[in-house]
Amino acid sequence: MNEEFSKEEKDGFYKAVFSRRDVRSHFTSRSIDEEIIMKILKAAHHAPSVGFSQPWNFILIKDNKTKKKIKESFEKEREHSAKLVEEPRRSKYLSFKLEGIIDAPVNICVTYDPSKFGPFVIGRTAIPETGVYSVCCAVQNLWLASRTEGVGVGWVSILSNDVLKRVLDLPEHVTPIAYLCLGYVEQFAKKPDLETARWLPRLDLKDVVYYEKWNQKQNPDWNKIEELIRTNIDYA
Repeated sequence: MNEEFSKEEKDGFYKAVFSRRDVRSHFTSRSIDEEIIMKILKAAHHAPSVGFSQPWNFILIKDNKTKKKIKESFEKEREHSAKLVEEPRRSKYLSFKLEGIIDAPVNICVTYDPSKFGPFVIGRTAIPETGVYSVCCAVQNLWLASRTEGVGVGWVSILSNDVLKRVLDLPEHVTPIAYLCLGYVEQFAKKPDLETARWLPRLDLKDVVYYEKWNQKQNPDWNKIEELIRTNIDYA
């Protein structure tokens, strides 16, 4: 089997990366075919995980009663978080459409179960958080696979984990990591919504890369990559 990627395959991967969006609105009523959902879940399940622990589970949700209970949690948490922001940003924050719980045909709660395969997991002893990081890798795989299939995904983080655990009957030791809304959309925005709304700017790559040590922005061993980063303004 040829393990090299063709130019077309590489282009397809980077297209998925750069055109992926956190979708909150413009979901259509078109249902997602079960085979597409399966492909997306399979991609998520093939994410890397610490010690091959595969600590994720995917709870598929389409029942409107469940969605409404989750939406109620969102509304409560949004009002609470709005109190942490002063005007005029508070009004701007409250004007944003930040979820598609009811609108999206499929919701998925991705959870973390640290008990899979017993208490000892290779690579998790020194940094226990690597279990949660593994679940986040699965979420990213799911997101990119969905984008490749033309399906929008929105991660709703303005929620109470206690509510999620109660509504979804999660065991005490299982933690919800991501609540995702999936559905076809009218279009994928050219830029993230919050960038377009100028809530926060996109940082330049040169502003987030250091060389050898924290906050070291120059190093002779990295002159070439430093130059490429500085001059290649069309990377995002």
